[in-house]
Amino acid sequence: MPTKTAIATPEEPKRPHKSRRTRANNEGSIFPYKNGWAGYVWVTTPEGNKTRKWAYGKTREETYEKWLKLHEQARKGPVATKHETVAAFVKRWLAEVIEPNREPTTYVAYEPLVRLYIIPGLGKKRLDKLTVRDVQAWLNTLPTLCTCCTQRKDHKRPEHKRRCCSIGKCCKGYLSRSSIAGVRRVLRSALGHALREELVTKNVASLTTLPSATKTKKKRQHGVWSVDEARRFLKHLREVDDPLYGAYVLILVLGLRRGEVLGLTWDCVDLAGEQLWISRQLTRVGGRLLHRETTKTEDSTASLPLFGLCVSALRHRRRVQEEARKVAGDQWKTSDLTFTTRTGTPIEPRNFNRAFESHCRRAGVPRIRVHDTRHTCASLLAALDVHPRVAMRILRHSQISMTMDVYTQVPSPETRRALDRLNKSLDRASET
Repeated sequence: MPTKTAIATPEEPKRPHKSRRTRANNEGSIFPYKNGWAGYVWVTTPEGNKTRKWAYGKTREETYEKWLKLHEQARKGPVATKHETVAAFVKRWLAEVIEPNREPTTYVAYEPLVRLYIIPGLGKKRLDKLTVRDVQAWLNTLPTLCTCCTQRKDHKRPEHKRRCCSIGKCCKGYLSRSSIAGVRRVLRSALGHALREELVTKNVASLTTLPSATKTKKKRQHGVWSVDEARRFLKHLREVDDPLYGAYVLILVLGLRRGEVLGLTWDCVDLAGEQLWISRQLTRVGGRLLHRETTKTEDSTASLPLFGLCVSALRHRRRVQEEARKVAGDQWKTSDLTFTTRTGTPIEPRNFNRAFESHCRRAGVPRIRVHDTRHTCASLLAALDVHPRVAMRILRHSQISMTMDVYTQVPSPETRRALDRLNKSLDRASET
């Protein structure tokens, strides 16, 4: 019988003796790879896992420099091995950090800035490779971009209503400097969170410079009423016996914001002590009408003094509300809100804006925004002979010099007497 031939098995390559090793355990290695060189370093990920972090280069020297930087990062702390794009990160930041932990209004303010500016400009870049130069170059382009053209606002209108960018007539809707500052502020906040998550080594947005004011759109000047125009507006409201007369008095005399006056409750009003507190506000956020606590400073929630005109207007409002409750009967929705509809429900903020614009037109005064009435507040306080120190408290100024700067308008004696007559007419109406 033929004898069986022994099959030779390849011997395992001998491993070098420990004394011959040139690198310690977990130190990594550098070696030729395809058309260049590759190297790796053992690092700890933010999740606590041990893995390899790779570096590539055309030459050994280039790869070696990157390899040394990886070692430096590994010594400082955890190193991320999976990198998100800026778009993926800011979306996750909005969904996981801002929406569940901040006020709804904050999310509503941040989301369009991320969607319309940050993602289109920087979204495709890798988060860990984002540089100061990248962000600065992007910021420099914002003042030159027409938002109507880039966001195709005019294209979204019905064809018969298109008037500018869609028909080749650019409206030059450039961003203002304050708007660009807001966009950068959101990016800086997002990268600050990335820094805390150890996804980046520095916040590159905080190292950039805003474009100069000459390159951005001039900020629109806010409308301001004179004392006579404000008095004429209030006189018109009394003549038509508007049920929200008290609300307009508060936004003009105390400078309350729209949300603050619509969210005011009777338990925050002390007519006998002539003071009120601003603790809640009414806002529509994401399709929901929210009556929530204010998030301003302690000075904003401190008590504010009520003057004769305000006290008379609130007494008038209480009488009007009681009459509306009787007329509505079973349809009345019970709440503690000071200003409500005829059935007791909260007032829609946009409806308040529409009513304000309508009264501006009918009273024959310049049309301004509801928020612009805050700029008229100081003039009315001076006309009502309010002491500057009290006005400083109402206007939330930190220095009396700021208050005195806006106290320069001295109303005529006729205007003072007209305001006094307006106040007395309200008192008589409340008594009857």
